[in-house]
Amino acid sequence: MTTAHVTRNDSDKHSGSMTAVSGWITFAAVMMIFGGVMAIFQGIAAIAKDDVFVTTRNYAYSFDLTSWGWIHLALGVLVFLAGLALFRGALWARIIGVVLASLLMVANFMWLPHYPLWALVLIAINAFVIWALCTGPGHKARS
Repeated sequence: MTTAHVTRNDSDKHSGSMTAVSGWITFAAVMMIFGGVMAIFQGIAAIAKDDVFVTTRNYAYSFDLTSWGWIHLALGVLVFLAGLALFRGALWARIIGVVLASLLMVANFMWLPHYPLWALVLIAINAFVIWALCTGPGHKARS
């Protein structure tokens, strides 16, 4: 009985790594959609009922909660739409995703006195999104 020896060419070697890398883009897209929806909820809660949140006194950054609600709502919609665009695999969607995730990280940093645990969770999610988008397809694996 003879066994055929299968050899891989260079395109086969890279196709496995491209599948794993595109998985990170999918992860980033799902996390951006999740983070966008959560930011939308934050914005709606701050606009509709801003007396729900307790504000820390003597915080270095003091802003009106209703205006922060509108900022979170607008950023949430943009991040949600950019997450949807990432499923198409466009480079512009990755670039916009990094920019919007960075802005959402800053917005959640400013949100710390209002809801610290929630803000820290969303900062971590956005950090993972930025990492996943920056290590996506197009970067060669280093040997």
